[in-house]
Amino acid sequence: MNFSSAIPSSAERVPEHTKPEVNARIRSETARHLARYDAASQSEIDQRLRELDEEWDIERALEANAATVSLIGLGLGALVNRKFYALPAVVAGFLLQHAVQGYCPPMTVLRRRGFRTPQEIERERYALKALRGDFNSLANLETTAGGGARSARLDAALAAIER
Repeated sequence: MNFSSAIPSSAERVPEHTKPEVNARIRSETARHLARYDAASQSEIDQRLRELDEEWDIERALEANAATVSLIGLGLGALVNRKFYALPAVVAGFLLQHAVQGYCPPMTVLRRRGFRTPQEIERERYALKALRGDFNSLANLETTAGGGARSARLDAALAAIER
């Protein structure tokens, strides 16, 4: 059996398990952000890029949520009633389900609240970099063939993504 076809790719597993209207709202919000920066100054775009550096993606939010609920369950199990030890077990099951399928019940709530995947955040980041002109220098550079030397075009591409 080929498991790679049964398990969604890491990049698409969360959007595949999110309602289409929620995905559309997240894409629309990203487009709205980008429209605001279409004619913005470089410093305004730089500020938005710094904001994106601070944005929590869905994976981080799920991990923080799971850790919090697990610790609460452990504390309640130790101090109140041993039955609360079941809470970390349920959370671990949800995390495993999310890792394999890209879905777990808390994900639905977080997506509706606007949490994006790392790939969705990166798409906005690279669109902002394109608006800022980070990739303009690539258009006029030629690629050097052979010799193992890196081309000026490759150097410019690497510099643009690091910026």
